Amino acid sequence: MKLERVLPFARALLQQAVAEGDIAVDATIGNGHDTLFLSQLVGENGRVYGFDVQESAVLATREKLEEHQLVHRVTLFQKGHEHVMNSLPPVHHGRIAGAVFNLGYLPGGDKTIVTRPRTTISAIDQLISMLKPEGIIVLVIYHGHREGAVERDYLLRYVKDLDQNDVHVLEYKFLNQQNNPPFIIAIEKR
Repeated sequence: MKLERVLPFARALLQQAVAEGDIAVDATIGNGHDTLFLSQLVGENGRVYGFDVQESAVLATREKLEEHQLVHRVTLFQKGHEHVMNSLPPVHHGRIAGAVFNLGYLPGGDKTIVTRPRTTISAIDQLISMLKPEGIIVLVIYHGHREGAVERDYLLRYVKDLDQNDVHVLEYKFLNQQNNPPFIIAIEKR
């Protein structure tokens, strides 16, 4: 297949935005895959900040980072992503090169604990203000469950109203796949 699948495309966007020495945010660390990826992109002189409300996600991510000897590049917070602005040092405000969200619930975890539109939109608003020019926020939206469909609808309305003079917004999805496949919304600061 020549068309890039959703998750590799999300990583390709992040790879274009985040380089050695940059600041990045994983707003939903889950099992730590994106946190690990971002920690490799930022290199020795960069920093990754990760957020999740679930202790199991923080522990799994820390373990994954320790396995790869990259834990020193990452600060993990067991709190919601809506606390991003108050959690990052002010010196990093305006310097974030990339941020990623995997919305929905933790794979293999408690499916009653899900991301919510109000806190996700709050985090996106904060991150837009904290991005450097051409910084990118990548939202991977899993909408195959009731709460995911609600969050999808709120997010689509929200991003359509973002000022095109401030950000570019891209939607990337496959239109003819069954079972509500995930899709991407990418936001790039101008």
